[in-house]
Parts: sequence; structure tokens; C-alpha cells
Amino acid sequence: MSETLPAPLSADIGRARKTQVLNLVRRAARAEILPRFRSLGAGDVDRKSGPQDLVTDADREAEKMIARGLQALWPEAMILGEEDAATHPERIRKIGEAAVGFTIDPVDGTWNFANGLTLFGVMVSMTRYGVPVFGLLYDPIMDDVIWAEAGEAAEFVKGRRTPRKLKVSGGGVLEEMSGFAGLHLLPADKQEAFAATLPRLQRVVSMRCACHEFRTFAQGGVDFVLATKVTPWDHTPCAIVAERAGGYVSMLDGSDFRAGQTDGYLLAASNRASWRRLRDLWAFLLDD
Repeated sequence: MSETLPAPLSADIGRARKTQVLNLVRRAARAEILPRFRSLGAGDVDRKSGPQDLVTDADREAEKMIARGLQALWPEAMILGEEDAATHPERIRKIGEAAVGFTIDPVDGTWNFANGLTLFGVMVSMTRYGVPVFGLLYDPIMDDVIWAEAGEAAEFVKGRRTPRKLKVSGGGVLEEMSGFAGLHLLPADKQEAFAATLPRLQRVVSMRCACHEFRTFAQGGVDFVLATKVTPWDHTPCAIVAERAGGYVSMLDGSDFRAGQTDGYLLAASNRASWRRLRDLWAFLLDD
């Protein structure tokens, strides 16, 4: 993801700071998210862009708490949360330019959360000039995390156990690959053609939660993830976790992913050969 840069960018974060960020996320989950889980009333869930795009007080209050904590740790950083961006969309471009930036997805998988499903998570990333250099994918239900930083292997961390380094699957031919893709997030005029490609693959489903889809990918459970609607808060942490677990990660047009992007398609696959097979299958998505 950083091939176009003159030199690799370091997170310069260290395990102590990573643990501080994790503890901040954990406190926000315990204070603002978990007490509301399966306790939301009809008036506690609002719509944003449509009936499937939901927001709750858990999203809003957790984001505020995490943002305050990150700003205290990195006073110079620009911080972009999903709910902040909903009211200040001009900040999305700025995260791609910031020398030090953070993205926050306070409840990834809000539809699942609001409907009582346990497939939701909290995601934070650190960026340098739009390049992901640290990503954290936290599961509040199980209280464990997958994280990765530039130059280091992705890890699964739970409690006091020794962190476990992660490795993606071996990939393969199309007929043997399974993965995640959001058909419902594609433009309407692309959905039928995309659906017609799915029988060529072993299995394609959607969890409605990038956090858990990329956690599964990083642990070798699937061979690819195609993000059909790119956002900084969803895909910045996911991209570096996927890459540092050994995956090949790029936009479908072959360009590097950057935190300020909101268009195009992000494809993570187990290796370059598998990525190319999937890219060729779905190249029509790039047609005007």
C-alpha cells in the first residue's frame, strides 16, 4: 500500500501506546456500547443515508470518548470518526493529508448491533499522510483484538495470553476461493452482473461488518474480502491488518489505498496471484 512513497512510513507507536489505545477502546465499549446492546428501544435507532444505514447513541457516545482519549495521547493528530464525518464530510479529504491522523469506527456493524446480533466491533487506525500505519479491530463481546502496525506481523491478542501472529490462507483458483463481498452496497446497475459471477466461486457472503470480515480474512478463514463501498473508518484499519497478515491489498484498479478515499473498490486477497484472478473476474465494476 505504500509503494508510491519515497520511503516506508513508521507508526512509531510501540506496544505500550498500542495497549493504551486498546484500553481506551475497551473502556468505551464497556461504558457506552455494551450497556446499550439488546437494550435499544424503537426511538434509540436513527437512520442516516437510508433504512439500512443506522446510528445509535452507542455510536455517538463511544466515538466521542475514543476521540477525546486519542487527542490526549496525540494532541497534534487529526481525528476523524464516522459520526463526525456524517456532519462534516469535508474532513474526509483532510485525513488523507494529515501528518498524523486517526480514524474511528465506534460501532462497525451498527445494523447487526441494533438488531441484537453479536457481529459488531470497534475499529481505530493511525495514518501518516493517508497511509495506514496502525490498525486495531476489537471485538467487544469476546474482549479480544487483532492489530497490526507497519513493518510488523498482524497479531491476535486476548488477555494475558502470548500474542499470536496471524497468516492469511493460501488462496487458489477461483472455484476454490471463498470470501466476503457486499452485493447490496454496489451501484444498482452493477448488482446483476456481479451476482452472475458468484457461482464461479466456492462461497461469497456478507457479515455486514468489515471488522469481523477482515478479522476472519487475517486468520485465514477466507481467501478474499471485496469492499464495495470504501470509507476511511471502515477500511483504513482493515487494510493494514490484511496486509500485515500476509495478504495482497490494493484498490481494484491497481492503485494504493489511502485513508481519504470514498470511491472505488478495495480488494484484499491471500496473495497477488489470487488477487489478479479476482480482479479479472470483477474488472467490469470499473466500467463507467
